[in-house]
Amino acid sequence: MPAVTDTGFVEMRLRKVVGIGSAEGDVTCVVVLDGVSEDRHLQIQIGETEAFNLSCTLTGLEFARPMSPQFAAGLLHALGGRIREIRIDRLVPVPVGGTAYCATVEVGSAAGVASVDARPSDALNLIALVPAPIFVAREILAEAEAERQGDSAEAILLRRALAAEQMTVRREPHDR
Repeated sequence: MPAVTDTGFVEMRLRKVVGIGSAEGDVTCVVVLDGVSEDRHLQIQIGETEAFNLSCTLTGLEFARPMSPQFAAGLLHALGGRIREIRIDRLVPVPVGGTAYCATVEVGSAAGVASVDARPSDALNLIALVPAPIFVAREILAEAEAERQGDSAEAILLRRALAAEQMTVRREPHDR
């Protein structure tokens, strides 16, 4: 069986999650992936909850009780499974116009190998806890690189995400 990288995928690593503010006060959360052996980047807009969870994991902030990604990782472990890889492998149209990235999580267990459809933000939150390779389809990278070009608000936001610092979540000290 050919390796994923031989069939049109680029291996990537999870670099950071950032929050980019607008003049109107809105915040857009973006996860940034970097190529492992190629100078490629992929920025994916994600929800605030997913960005919060990912930021906490990446910066080592822990909670007394498991958040959803920790719960999912615990279930995977309890069932004897492991993530073999994730692939960000397709785009789908969304009702409000535009497209959304889709991921496939390949899970191995004593029962065999299964592919599970996922949002990239959920798959990346899981990968941050139980490391496994991340692959992105070359055509998705090409489309993302084209999207970053130009002067549109979207292109500017994506370029800003590359330069922004890792989002940090801090606990406030309790007042006593």
